[in-house]
Amino acid sequence: MARKSKKPGPQVSGPGIKGIRGGRFKAGPADVMREINASIDFDRHLHAQDIAGSKAHAAMLAKTGIISQEDGDAIIKGLDSIAEEIESGDFEFSQALEDIHMNVESRLGDLIGAAAGRLHTARSRNDQVATDLRLWVRDALDRLDAEIQGLQAALIGRAEEHAADVMPGLTHLQGAQPVTLGHHLLAYVEMLGRDRSRAQDCRRRLNECPLGSAALAGTSFPIDREKTASALGFDKPMANSMDGVSDRDFALEYLGLAAILAVHLSRLAEEIVLWCSGPFSYARMPDAFSTGSSMMPQKRNPDAAELVRAKAGGVIGALGALLVVMKGLPLAYGKDLQEDKVPVFETAETLSLSLAVMAGMVSGMEFDTGRMKADAGGGFSTATDLADWLVRELDMPFRDAHRVTGRLVGLAEEKGLSLDGLSLNDMQSVEKGITEAVFGVLGVDNSVTSRDSFGGTAPERVRQAVSAARKRFLT
Repeated sequence: MARKSKKPGPQVSGPGIKGIRGGRFKAGPADVMREINASIDFDRHLHAQDIAGSKAHAAMLAKTGIISQEDGDAIIKGLDSIAEEIESGDFEFSQALEDIHMNVESRLGDLIGAAAGRLHTARSRNDQVATDLRLWVRDALDRLDAEIQGLQAALIGRAEEHAADVMPGLTHLQGAQPVTLGHHLLAYVEMLGRDRSRAQDCRRRLNECPLGSAALAGTSFPIDREKTASALGFDKPMANSMDGVSDRDFALEYLGLAAILAVHLSRLAEEIVLWCSGPFSYARMPDAFSTGSSMMPQKRNPDAAELVRAKAGGVIGALGALLVVMKGLPLAYGKDLQEDKVPVFETAETLSLSLAVMAGMVSGMEFDTGRMKADAGGGFSTATDLADWLVRELDMPFRDAHRVTGRLVGLAEEKGLSLDGLSLNDMQSVEKGITEAVFGVLGVDNSVTSRDSFGGTAPERVRQAVSAARKRFLT
C-alpha cells in the first residue's frame, strides 16, 4: 500500500520515532531490533478496530473536559480521514513506527497538527491493543457463526434429501448397524451447533472493555469508562486494570473453540475422502472441488477435503502457540503479547476458507445410495436387531440373546450366508423358539425403521430431526 500524500512522512506534530522513544534514549534502535519489535506487518489488520477505539476515547475525553471539544472533533474527523485512506489503499504503513497505533497517530499528526498529541491522554498502547484485539475477535466470532450456519444449512438440506437412504453405520471402521445417510449427516449438524454455542459463549465473556486500564494501574484523569465501553458495544468496562491489559484468555478461548471446530471439519473431511475412494465409492465429488493427477489421467482426487483435513493441524497448533506464550507471563503486560495476533488472524482465515469449501462439497456431492444400501447389510449388521427380537418376542435376557445371536452369526459365516439367508430350520437348530416372524427384522430397511427412539436413525425420526434442526439453527 502507498499513501498518496504530498507530505514525505511523519511531521513534527506527530509522535514519529522520537515520540515513541521519548527523551529516554540517545540513539535509535538497531535494525534487527526494529525488525523484531515491529508488528505493523500483521497488526495492520486491526486498523478498523484501532480507529473505532480511538474515536470513542477522543469523544469521551472531550465529553469529560479532559481535552477541548474542538480538539476532540478535529481528532475524530482526522481519524475518519485515515480510515478512508486505509480502506482505499492510500495509506503508507511504516515499520519504523512499529505498530498500527503509532502509524495512525503519526498520520493524525500530519492531518491535524498538535491536537493529535492529545489523543493518547489517559491511555496506553497496552489497553489500546487489548481493546483492539477484543473488538477484532468479537467481529470474527460474528462472522464465524454465520459461516458455520452456512455449512449446517447444506448438511440439513442433504439430510432431508436422504432421510430414508440406508448406509452402513460403522464402529472401529467395521460394519456395525445400518443407519440412514440423513441421520449420519445430521450428526455433524449437532456438532456444529455446539461449535456455534461455544462461539456465542466466548463472545459473551469477552465483551468487556479494557480501555481506560492505561498501562496497568488505571489513570489519574477523570475518565468515563462506561461511556467508552458503551460506545464500542461492550457490556461494561473490565473490573481490574491489570487484568485488562495482560490477559488474553478470550483469544485462547477463541482458538480453543476454533480447534474443536477444525477437528469436526477434519472428521467430516476424512469421511468424504473415504466415501470418494474406490473401495467405498459412496460419493462423487463435483468437478469444482476435485483435482486430477499430472501423471495418471484417470485420477479424480478429493483434494479440497484433504486440505480441510490438513488445515486442522494449523488451527490446533495456533492454540498451542498462544498457550505457550501466555503460560509464563507475570502481571502485567509483556511484549510477548505482541505474538497473540498472528495465531488469531491465521486461524480466522483458515476457518473461513475451510467452512466455505466444506459447504460447497456437501452441497455438490453425488451419493451412490444403491452401493451404500448394498454394503449396509454386510458384516452381519442386523445382528443386534436379531438379539433385540429375541428379547422382545421370547422374553430372553439380553445376555442370553447376545450369546444365541453370536452362535447364529457363526453359523451364517460357516455357510457363507447373511443372517437373513439362514433358513428357519438353521435358526431353530440354535434356538427352538425362533419363528418365521424373525425375518421381519433382518432386512436393512426394517432395521433402520425399527430404530425410532428419539435421536434414532428411523427415516421418520430423521425427517423430524431435520425440521427441528431448521428451527434451532437456521431461523
